[in-house]
Amino acid sequence: MIVIFFLIGFSLLLAVGFLFAFIWAVKKGQYDDDYTPSVRILFDDKDEI
Repeated sequence: MIVIFFLIGFSLLLAVGFLFAFIWAVKKGQYDDDYTPSVRILFDDKDEI
């Protein structure tokens, strides 16, 4: 029975960690531009040699 309580506590701690990482990524602007990277490959870069 102790193992179940330990696993529930550990999973809640892990979930809070992932939630914190997601909120941090959103605040840092990680998900601001989701259109440009998907179409960037379609255009030729003139800068490359």
